[in-house]
Amino acid sequence: QVQLVESGGGLVQAGESLRLSCTCSGCTFRRSHMGWFRQAPGKERDFVSGISWTGTTTDYADSVEGRFTISRDNAKNTLYLQMNSLKPEDTAVYYCAADRSGAISPSRAPGHYDFWGQGTQVTVSS
Repeated sequence: QVQLVESGGGLVQAGESLRLSCTCSGCTFRRSHMGWFRQAPGKERDFVSGISWTGTTTDYADSVEGRFTISRDNAKNTLYLQMNSLKPEDTAVYYCAADRSGAISPSRAPGHYDFWGQGTQVTVSS
């Protein structure tokens, strides 16, 4: 049974940092592209960042480019999202997701991901 568990969310002030983690159990983590998405109240789930299964290809939404860094440790089956210079508009529930499709690169489309975590709340106050 595949399980993704996010951690590291919390309440911070604008300009501060957080690091999210996502641990995958029961999945072929090393062969999965991974992604981070976020969903604010009343809005759709949006792509934040993606990383290939090798870790060599990364992708970022324009809104987080230069502030967020995605990484992975395949030995630990863990995905990370380092979030710096946080803004109030970054407030959302953050989800990690796994894509086992074997696509060439990680997708920005939520529908391409097979498994999802339960999410972790990130709140940034101004």
